[in-house]
Formats: sequence, C-alpha cells, structure tokens
Amino acid sequence: MKPKGLSLEQTVSWFLVLILGISVLNVLWQVFTRFVLGNPSSYTEELARYLLIWIGLIGGAYASGKGIHLAINLLPNASQRWCSIVVELCIVLFAVSVLLVGGIRLVHYTLTLGQTSAALGIRVGYVYLALPISGALITWFAATSLIQILKDPTRR
Repeated sequence: MKPKGLSLEQTVSWFLVLILGISVLNVLWQVFTRFVLGNPSSYTEELARYLLIWIGLIGGAYASGKGIHLAINLLPNASQRWCSIVVELCIVLFAVSVLLVGGIRLVHYTLTLGQTSAALGIRVGYVYLALPISGALITWFAATSLIQILKDPTRR
C-alpha cells in the first residue's frame, strides 16, 4: 500500500514551482515599477538573483532525483550497471564534500560574520542555505538510486 502525502520529489517540485512563481511576480513588479510608475523598485533585481540561485541549485537536485541528468547509454548492460554504480558514488562524494560540507561551512561563516545583502538587508547566509540543502537532496537521491541499482541487477 502506498503511503499518503507528498513524496520528497513532489515536495521539491512544488517548492520549485513556488519559487518560480515568486520570481515571475518579482520580475513583473520590477517591469511595472520601472516603466509604468517611472520609479524602479530597489530590491527586485537582488531578489531575482537570489531566487535564481535557489532555482538553479534545488532544480539541479530535483533533476538528479528524477534521473534526468546526463547519462551514458552506449555500454553493454553489465558495464553500464558498473558505470552507474561509479557515477552514483561520485555524485554522493561530490554532493557531500562540496555542497553539503562546504555549503554548511559557507553558511556558518557568513552568518557568523553577519554579512547582509545591500537592497534586501537579509543575511547572505540564508541565501547560501541553498548549497547544503541541495547537497543533502542530491546525496539522498543518489544514495537511493545506488541502493536500487545494487538490489536489482537488471536496473541501470
């Protein structure tokens, strides 16, 4: 029996839809204030940049979870299975070392230093939270995929 509620992939996809919707409204507000009111909003450019960072990083994690990233399909099945195992291990290694650990360190340093953004006045460490969150998601999706590959010899 299937559990009720949203899966992690569905939750991430809805989060991306929400961020993209906010981004569209933000850019529309910027255009409206610039060309209709003649007084451009001061925060919209910075907010658009930060939302794009979140969309890119969390979107990459989502693509990784859906398995829609680049793949090699030219190898025979046995070689392809081992190649998939190596690829998933490399993804986990990168996601943990660079995105998760490095991202946590970056967030910690920027929050400790109290760096704030110019227009929004928010702490930049909150923007950088996208790094460890995407690293955790990519690690989870890659580890889940790796377990499935190891359990099912026909899966690649």
